Amino acid sequence: MRVLITGGAGFLGSHFCDYFLSKGHDVICMDNFITGSERNIEHMRKDKKLRKRFKLIRQDVTNYIWISGKLDGVLHFASPASPIDYAKIPIQTLKVGALGTHNTLGLAKAKKARYLLASTSEVYGDPLVNPQPESYWGNVNPVGPRGCYDEAKRFAEAMVTAYRNVHKVDTSIVRIFNTFGPRMRKHDGRAVPAFIDQALRNQAITVFGDGKQTRSFCYVSDLIEGMYKLFMTKFHDPVNIGNPMEMTVLQLAERIISLTGSKSKIIFKPLPVDDPKVRRPDISLAKKLLKWQPKVKMDFGMQKTIEYFKTG
Repeated sequence: MRVLITGGAGFLGSHFCDYFLSKGHDVICMDNFITGSERNIEHMRKDKKLRKRFKLIRQDVTNYIWISGKLDGVLHFASPASPIDYAKIPIQTLKVGALGTHNTLGLAKAKKARYLLASTSEVYGDPLVNPQPESYWGNVNPVGPRGCYDEAKRFAEAMVTAYRNVHKVDTSIVRIFNTFGPRMRKHDGRAVPAFIDQALRNQAITVFGDGKQTRSFCYVSDLIEGMYKLFMTKFHDPVNIGNPMEMTVLQLAERIISLTGSKSKIIFKPLPVDDPKVRRPDISLAKKLLKWQPKVKMDFGMQKTIEYFKTG
């Protein structure tokens, strides 16, 4: 196959580029590097064997997109994806979810390509049910500080559904839950990189609220495998991909302190507005449809992530 991966220099996008290349496919990576990093894709560009099948296009997906030649897949991963990012650039976040999704769907339609939207568990907002199944409609504040990201992804899902129904584009939607691993940015505002960075510096680890809010963390290789399996199906409705093992944010902080051997202490600060109290995927559909479930143990994945952060 020959596929386009937007946001291909980001945390998840770059791992997906790696995975497609490992399967023998050709990859076109599109990124404007607002949040992506050259470091994430440098090895693909320098490897003599890989660079024959890897191409980088520097472009904002909110502008018109055209790729010459055949295209078998369009995978739309371009988007700011952390609270700090979409607080700083809310309009760009909304535009990539709206215009970027529209442009990539138009390309998939023209090329008769399979389409995968990287959506998010944030479409569930601050959920009133736990765990969250795909059938749950969510509890989202459209005018809150997280609204630009939540609603951009909800709109994107609606756009994907419309293109499938009206134009018969072969689409799929993955709802990604908290994921961690190498290539995360230290200062993107998410718990895992923030806690690891603070722990390695022996600085106070900042936990918001009382730390009893829960999250579930999936190692990146597990997530990538699940998304690839979804892309290779003909299934159209949203599918949760994540790890259903739930833990509190305070437990996460304590585990990272233990794994790093840090001298850090934990301090508490006020909980941000609309911060979800629970986050846990119901992956019954992924198990049945994809024969997929997470395999990587939390501590193993965390050690790999810690080693990455130690390298700078």
